[in-house]
Amino acid sequence: MRVAIAGAGAVGRSIARELVRGSHHVMLLERKLEHVDPEAIPEVHWVHADACELALLEAAKLESFDVVIAATGDDKVNIVVSLLAKTEFAVRRVVARVNDPRNEWLFDESWGVDVAVSTPRMLASLVEEAVSVGDLVRLMTFRQGQANLVEITLPADTPLAGKPVRKVQLPRDAALVTIIRGGRVIVPQPDDPFEGGDELVFVASVEVENELRAAVGLGQRP
Repeated sequence: MRVAIAGAGAVGRSIARELVRGSHHVMLLERKLEHVDPEAIPEVHWVHADACELALLEAAKLESFDVVIAATGDDKVNIVVSLLAKTEFAVRRVVARVNDPRNEWLFDESWGVDVAVSTPRMLASLVEEAVSVGDLVRLMTFRQGQANLVEITLPADTPLAGKPVRKVQLPRDAALVTIIRGGRVIVPQPDDPFEGGDELVFVASVEVENELRAAVGLGQRP
């Protein structure tokens, strides 16, 4: 993929390195000249530009990119970059970093954001996951589709133990993505049996979360 990242701070650079390792074409846009350092990641195309300036984004041919990531430390900048990427350049996928959880409500499709990533929210989710065996934990929200990436850790005495994946009737708007077992990531096959302690990762709409709890043997929330 062709990926443009606004913000060459620690977060932007880390994302760029990971994408380069995946053989993607990456462009880093950075407003501060002192932060532009092509030697730091030579495989990346570095551009000294304010990602909020429409003319500079046009010069960088943002419309040719598959994904734009707004990764600066300023939520206002990330919102503007997201909106420009979606409305002016029709970028198919826009991912935005949320620095202040109080601003999270802004990062939705009306501002051009397809996926909002809030580090505080994700850290809180991981903490919650560690103490929430037998409950559903939201890991990430996909704003455009109004769906969540959710995790359920099966208790040791789960009624699903030994049952194959195909025997579990999931709600219509839910899909089992992976099973994490003892540090292994398992792509679920119809005949794979569940075990107590399995971490099940689903993509599901908010409306069917109660049904999903019931489907895996948990009680529904009121």
